[in-house]
Amino acid sequence: MAVTHPGAESASVSFTDLFRNPRGVAARVATAGRLRLTLQDAPDLVLTTASVAEIAEKNLTTASRLFLALLKQKDGAKSLQAALPEVFPWTRHLDARETRAFTLELLESLSDAAELSTGDGVRRAVVSWRAIARGKAERLAGGERPVGAADRPAGGGSTGTDRPG
Repeated sequence: MAVTHPGAESASVSFTDLFRNPRGVAARVATAGRLRLTLQDAPDLVLTTASVAEIAEKNLTTASRLFLALLKQKDGAKSLQAALPEVFPWTRHLDARETRAFTLELLESLSDAAELSTGDGVRRAVVSWRAIARGKAERLAGGERPVGAADRPAGGGSTGTDRPG
């Protein structure tokens, strides 16, 4: 999973440019490290050097391991959960149990992406939890009372580790 930050957009070439001048395009990739290949009838591709791809993989692995180590520290989970609204403002709509579950799922997905080269788990975790938060926000906006842990019938609740809904 490549992360692009504002202002870090890569240069681009068309597929026609690649077809007509593959050596020139390869030289641009070698110089820039990354090049967007624009296609007319398909999603764009990113051409990159092996060293740039390896560095990105190592960076993801390092960040993932750091977050997992932080999670194991005293108050580390609380610190991560407190930081979530800075990155994901919609998490304010999740209750404490949901926030813990999202944090754990996100970190496990990051670890899987880094250690196992699984592709889409992080995006799926974020999309599904954002949908849960959106549903809760819409219910609140519609005047419905949120369903909290105290409102659930005895024995009908969650184990605390699975995602609601």
